[in-house]
Amino acid sequence: MTEGEAKRLSKFLSLVLRHDPGKVGLSLDAGGWADVAEIVARAGFPTSAQAIAEVVRDSDKQRFSLSADGARIRANQGHSIDVDLGLTPVDPPEVLFHGTAEKNVAAILADGLRPMKRQHVHLSGDSETALKVGQRHGRPHILLVQAGRMVAEGHVFFRSVNGVWLSGPIAPGYLSSAADA
Repeated sequence: MTEGEAKRLSKFLSLVLRHDPGKVGLSLDAGGWADVAEIVARAGFPTSAQAIAEVVRDSDKQRFSLSADGARIRANQGHSIDVDLGLTPVDPPEVLFHGTAEKNVAAILADGLRPMKRQHVHLSGDSETALKVGQRHGRPHILLVQAGRMVAEGHVFFRSVNGVWLSGPIAPGYLSSAADA
């Protein structure tokens, strides 16, 4: 599979497994799982179960998981549709990181972080990953999240299969700019 084909398939999987399965008449179960054979049949472009397995295996972001038998697939996080990933609350490190575009920093520090159209706010366990995330949206900026303090005050965190930290909304009082640290 070429790099272009892999990218196209990954974007298609993100669309139907995270945001709009109905676009191709696909149904997800409550946990977000879909049948690989059904995805292949509904893709609208040439693909295969093997190509899907390659995208899952080779993706540096590890956005997707296959079932043990390879027959089902789901997105690990990033859903704008309601799914239950079955994640157990986990205590995070004292500080987590959020990468964003510099143009968003003032608004985030004033209003906090919100999931927007997704189920959770996405956070990184290290500043390097947060920087990569922020670069996708413009000139990058890293925010520090006082996750340990949040847990002590009753907030809940989850960690997805691919290591992304997930939370509900984060109030401005838990945020600071890495530039100020």
